[in-house]
Amino acid sequence: MNADLVLTELMTVLESRLPSAGGDPDSSYVAKLYAKGPDAFLKKVGEEATEFVMAAKDQNHQALVSETADLWFHCLVALNYYNIDPSEVFAELAKRQGISGLVEKANRT
Repeated sequence: MNADLVLTELMTVLESRLPSAGGDPDSSYVAKLYAKGPDAFLKKVGEEATEFVMAAKDQNHQALVSETADLWFHCLVALNYYNIDPSEVFAELAKRQGISGLVEKANRT
């Protein structure tokens, strides 16, 4: 499995579900989220984050994998809506590599 390919294909699909691209809320879950506006998909991010935490607390491997996929998916929906390419997130993570988390947090403005 090539993570870059999966991400690229998923972002292409998400882009096609935007209202400006003709996404149909009657036939697409993502288009329905976009049609309802940010509150809808941001609520899903929060719900999935909570489910992720519960799966981790339960130490349930398969649920943790599944909930991570759900959380990442809904975060990607939000990033796409706000026209943020995931490569920007990866660049931010790369920028933080080799820096102590405590130092990085102290340097935030």
